[in-house]
Amino acid sequence: MATDLVKVEHISKSFSGVAALDDVQFDLRPGEVHALLGENGAGKSTLMKIISGVYTRDSGDFCVNGTKITGDLTPHSAQTLGIGIIHQELNLCPHLTVAENIFLNREFTVSGFLNEKKQNEAVKQYLETLNLDIDPATPVRNLPVSKQQMVEICKTLSMNARIIIMDEPTSALTEKEIEDLFKVIAMLKAEGRGIIYISHRLEELSRIVDRVTILRDGKYVKTLNFAETNLPEIISLMVGRTLTEKFPRIEVGQGEKVLEVKNLSSPHGVGVKKVSFNLYKGEILAFAGLMGAGRTEVVRAISGADKMSEGEIFIDGKPVKIHAPSEAIAQGLFCAPEDRIRVGLCV
Repeated sequence: MATDLVKVEHISKSFSGVAALDDVQFDLRPGEVHALLGENGAGKSTLMKIISGVYTRDSGDFCVNGTKITGDLTPHSAQTLGIGIIHQELNLCPHLTVAENIFLNREFTVSGFLNEKKQNEAVKQYLETLNLDIDPATPVRNLPVSKQQMVEICKTLSMNARIIIMDEPTSALTEKEIEDLFKVIAMLKAEGRGIIYISHRLEELSRIVDRVTILRDGKYVKTLNFAETNLPEIISLMVGRTLTEKFPRIEVGQGEKVLEVKNLSSPHGVGVKKVSFNLYKGEILAFAGLMGAGRTEVVRAISGADKMSEGEIFIDGKPVKIHAPSEAIAQGLFCAPEDRIRVGLCV
């Protein structure tokens, strides 16, 4: 049997006396996708940050490629050992180009000067691997969140890492981008690289995962071959009890109308054209559509982040004028934007 790429045993980590990890074990083999699963707060990201050198462990044994790590890793030393991580929170410099972000601190130079042409050409090859039509010279801030996530993935691939940690890599991707990512994962497996995969989209697992390890409340629960388990068992181990329904249906009667939008349009017809809808108490109203259909633009317009060229907004039956996010908040209308890290919890 080939040597494990990563093996950790009895790993513990506390923050201000609160245990985030308690006697946790995990291993990764060459050529496999090993999913690390658990509810929010189970310790998944903490364990991955220890493996990638972002955090130091309080106790426990840690081996990489069969060699015991006696000291503490740093992000740089972890990268030297062939460990790459794709963080859930985007870790890019928005004012730099795609190429500059991917090769940040690893620039292509000639006699001390940046070889921008060669660097852009190298990045273009990685982008083509992910089937991305992006100009390497494009500033990252001009890309949508889904494309920025793919740039993060390209950045890790460019490091030639043998151990790749993917923390919620599909959270901001479209279906097509997810398909392209899964093709890349299959390619990486064939090359003998190991992937630690964290996702709350459990339906994805059957397409790429070989094994699963489950954490609960910072403790190790179980490791299973995915082919020998099923989603109900995995969910039961994650939450610590048997669930009869994954999404139990709760009937709630329709209440009073709380929000009405009539003929909403954005300036010059960009993004939003004559959109009308109602929202009632006790319901969840969903906006569906392809990228560019105007879903985000509608939300930004009614929350005051973007201007409206025409349209009316009624809250609890009363007409309101919203020209800024602060005015929307004063009316009790809040927005959690697509990019929460850059923009914040309220637009």
